Order: sequence, then structure tokens, then C-alpha cells
Amino acid sequence: MGIIDVADLKKYFPVKRKAFAKHEWLKAVDDINFSIKDGAVFALVGESGSGKSTVARLVLKLIQPTSGKIVFRGKNIGELKGDSLREFRKSVQIIFQDPFSSLNPRMTVLDTISEPLKIHKVVKRSELKDKVVSLLRSVGLQTDVLNRYPHEFSGGQKQRICIARALAVSPEVIVADEPLSALDVSIQAQILNILQELKRQSSISFLFISHELRVVQYFSDEVAVMYLGKIIEYSKVDELFSNPLHPYTIELLSSAPKIKSDGRKREILKGDVPSPIDIPPGCPFHPRCPKRFEPCDKEVPLLKDIQRRLVSCHLF
Repeated sequence: MGIIDVADLKKYFPVKRKAFAKHEWLKAVDDINFSIKDGAVFALVGESGSGKSTVARLVLKLIQPTSGKIVFRGKNIGELKGDSLREFRKSVQIIFQDPFSSLNPRMTVLDTISEPLKIHKVVKRSELKDKVVSLLRSVGLQTDVLNRYPHEFSGGQKQRICIARALAVSPEVIVADEPLSALDVSIQAQILNILQELKRQSSISFLFISHELRVVQYFSDEVAVMYLGKIIEYSKVDELFSNPLHPYTIELLSSAPKIKSDGRKREILKGDVPSPIDIPPGCPFHPRCPKRFEPCDKEVPLLKDIQRRLVSCHLF
């Protein structure tokens, strides 16, 4: 049992390709299971369209699952109401992908960070400013920013403000949905160092969603690889990066840019990700897989325990 346990989670969206056509189902998340441990970082990786951000929205209870459940501290979040839902909202916070659009342009930094403190009645009104100053300093910002507006800041500074806002209510879990992708590379390192320091100093757990594989390797404890709504490999980070098993994981790691060559031939994933409305029969990766063989286009592989990890592939 972790702080958050996800069991048999599905999210299907009804879609119509033509005005009078029947509804079809877009399988954004298709029967996944994982656990986020106390004080640990659990990462979800995969190409765009694999379902990572939908998982984030489900965990935050921003959308309802088609089936399955998400359990936080032993409670099914789908059943939370009133005060218990309010407490969940306080305990699970998010750092958005785009700091430019996640801050209200009409609110000062002081107003932005003090708002969750007021909503959840974390501190007395007389102590609000001191608490905001303390939060800003924890992310490397000084008091001279208190009365400034979002348009006056760089992307990195805005993301620091977003992190301070997420920390304001002392959450137990932070969902970080591609928190570095909208930033310059030099700024990414600064924000990652802040998150790493938070991880080191506190017991906050993270659901970390990213396509930056080297960042995941540096920051995370466990990782699940998603493809077309399914988890196809689930492992401790060190084991996955040193010895990937699933052909998709191998191709994904091989295609990641490297500063220094390790002598291995760099592979580029061929073809496009199929539509989540028309998922191929059998293994969803088989049309692009360099190692496919007879059963791959007929049978869906089970997620099996192989070498102390979970892998969904007919090769094992």
C-alpha cells in the first residue's frame, strides 16, 4: 500500500467522427495499476498521446474514471465529499506544465500564494504575508516580488511561484505534469534542483509526468512506461535505465538525445502512434515493433513479473 494506489483504472471518452455516426470510444487510460509510495517519486513516461496527463487529471479528481479506483490514504477518492474532499484537495496539489497560463494575470504574487492559505485557513490573516515570504524564499525568490504581476516575470520565475503556491498548504502529494517542458534548458536545471531539494528535505510524494527521460532518471524512484493508455513496463528507475526489457522502452531510451555517445547505435522510433480510437489488435505496439513475431498482432500480452519488474510483451 502506498499513499496513492491506483487499481484497474480506465478512462474512455465518447467521440463521433461524423455528425450522425455512432459514438466510438477513445481509450485514453486502459486498465492500469500503480502505487505511489510515501516520500517517493513515481514517474510516468511515454510519447505524447499515451495517456499520462489524463492519469494526472484522474488522480487529482478533476475528471471521473470510467471504471477502477484511486485510493488515497485508504480512502477511495471517488467517494469523497464535503470536508473529506476538501482535505483531499489540500493534500494533493499540482504543478502545471505551462506557468504562463496557470497564473492569474490580474493577481499579484502575494494574492496568488495567499489564496490557498485563505481557502484552507492554514494561517491567521495577520500571518499571511510572513508565510508567503517564507514560501518564496524556499523557491529562491525574494520579498521584492510580492506586489508584482505574472507578466513581469520570466518563465522560470513563474514556475517558482507555481511551486510556492503548491507548497502553501503543506501537501502530502504533488502531481508535476511536465513541469519543465515549457522552460529553457538552463532554467529546467534550476527548477529540477528546487524539486530535488523538496524531495530531500520533506516527505512529499510526487507523481512526476515527463517525456524528458534523463530528468526522470535523475529525479525518480520508480517509473512506468505508457503506450496508448496502457502501462507496458513498470520498474525501479535504475533497473529500467540500465536494462530496459520491453522493445518500446528500448527504442524510447535509444532515441533520447545524449551529450556523449555510449557507443550504441541510436535508434529512431518508426511510424506514428496509432489513434487511441483505433487501437491495433494484439499488442498495441506491434505495428512499430522491430521484434514482433506471430502472436503479437493477435493476442494482448499480459503485464507479467519478469526480473523484479512488470513487462507486457510476448518475448517474455
